[in-house]
Amino acid sequence: MATPSNFDKIKKYFKRKPSIREVVREPTAGGIVFRRNSAGAVEILLIQDAKKRWTIPKGHIEDGETAQQTALREIGEEAGLHATESLGWLGKIHFRYRRIDRLVLMTTQIYLVRAYAQTEAIEKEDWMSDIRWFSFADALDKIEYEDIGKLMLIAMKRIRREEL
Repeated sequence: MATPSNFDKIKKYFKRKPSIREVVREPTAGGIVFRRNSAGAVEILLIQDAKKRWTIPKGHIEDGETAQQTALREIGEEAGLHATESLGWLGKIHFRYRRIDRLVLMTTQIYLVRAYAQTEAIEKEDWMSDIRWFSFADALDKIEYEDIGKLMLIAMKRIRREEL
């Protein structure tokens, strides 16, 4: 009888993932939400997900909804902000991740969104770890995703250029 090889002895420690059986496309939309504080400085709204990653409000596009409508709806749902205005499209970002035996390809349309009500309180949803307004520099430092950070820079350039 053959003795087990070293590989056979350790392979039990490596679990094999199920093979990918399906590729799924998920269209989503969100917004880089800004306001001006009492001193006139730009502040950016970020949410912290359950894994403690700072990001922007975003979610899945529902049937019959435009990406822009989705961005405003998600900001309302995720932050409790309803006095908002979309000032236009900033760009799109792509994510991909594995969900058991599916490869999910997510495309997120990002809009520049102004929050009007200075006194409107933000409210986090149960699944979030935190939600906060940050100075632009602090928001750029906190954001976990490089592609969103690049769009934040484009947003700030537009805010300054158009004096929003």
